[in-house]
Amino acid sequence: MGRIRRSFVAVFAAAAGAAGGLSVGEVAAQVARDPAGALVSRLDLERYKATIRGLTQFGDRRQGTQRNRDAVTWIEAQLRSYGCSNTERLTYIFPTPPDPSVPRPGPIPGPTLAAASDALVTEVRRGREGGSTQFGNRAVTGVNRDPLRQPDERLRALNEEIPPTEPGARQQVYCTKVGSVRPDEMYIVGAHMDGHGYGEAANDDGSGTALVMELARILSAPDVRTERSIRFILWNNEETGLDGSRAYVAQRRRLQGVENPPGSGLYPEPRWLGMVTHDMMMFDHGMPSAAGSVGSEQLPEADVDIEYQSTSAMAEASQALADVFKLASDRYNTDFPASVGPHMTNTDSVPFMDLVPSISLRENERGKEIGAGWNPHWHQPTDLYATYSDADFTLGLNAAQTTLAALARLTGATLAEP
Repeated sequence: MGRIRRSFVAVFAAAAGAAGGLSVGEVAAQVARDPAGALVSRLDLERYKATIRGLTQFGDRRQGTQRNRDAVTWIEAQLRSYGCSNTERLTYIFPTPPDPSVPRPGPIPGPTLAAASDALVTEVRRGREGGSTQFGNRAVTGVNRDPLRQPDERLRALNEEIPPTEPGARQQVYCTKVGSVRPDEMYIVGAHMDGHGYGEAANDDGSGTALVMELARILSAPDVRTERSIRFILWNNEETGLDGSRAYVAQRRRLQGVENPPGSGLYPEPRWLGMVTHDMMMFDHGMPSAAGSVGSEQLPEADVDIEYQSTSAMAEASQALADVFKLASDRYNTDFPASVGPHMTNTDSVPFMDLVPSISLRENERGKEIGAGWNPHWHQPTDLYATYSDADFTLGLNAAQTTLAALARLTGATLAEP
């Protein structure tokens, strides 16, 4: 399953298993020296998988449908059960007139079924028949819009809601870990909970949603204290063009750092220090073959891709934030490393990227790899929980290790003594 690196967790486990184990005082000393490592040790592969499975009960969670609304309610109940009890919902209307001050996603490099011209189809075929192009092999991608391609009758019936989606009010849920020293400053940690394609949206983006929920569970524990606030948010309407995250920016950016009511010490919208989103966390099986097929096994050299946008107004600060996450990965990831790239696109960090340091964590580079067909389950009926192996789920868990460790350092996390 890839190389295993000895993190603090592994060292701690080995020491604790030695003759006599560690005394309470020694455990407390370890935690005090490295609270990030102690928090990372609370991540569990089976819990992560169980949360993804829980999300798949709502099918592809397409925005505007009852299954999407049911999933929002389920997510909110889960967050409350973790102790993140100050849940809130942001309501917006979809579709909404575009706000020119909020960046929209640009085009995805690589071929797509929806807009494939004859020339582009020819290019794809040439790549398959003649081996690698200068960009490597490519496979045609797109969104499945045919419910009959889903062979599971139960799932097909769940996803075949009529009408499939209607304009109107949408909601997305979030909760906040309030900082003990600087409640007026926060990091935003998110993933989109909607999907489409008539599958279960297990990877896109059940994998990112479950990651954020697991971080909320761990950081909401009563013995965890953070100096700065952390907001855990599950975006809606990502698949329609980042509409949920754009609505959040439009509604709340001017509220940053405003104490309300005055003198209360309460900050409904703390000042944004950084934005981190997670989107498709599990599938790094490599480039398609010349025939367009992708391998069935996770690559031993798979990695977590940390991206920022080099053309954004906050590029330098975003790169610095990405580097913090890379350092966290180097120390705490147990199976797969991370890499940093400058081409973040088509993700819920985009509406924030000119306002605050913003990054995205993914299974592959968004434009160069995912957009070129490296994941054949993207927006397809095969994006099912059963499609993925433990090696795939482990890549997602390693992304959670990266973010949890980085957040612990950035927010000044500490743990109460046992």
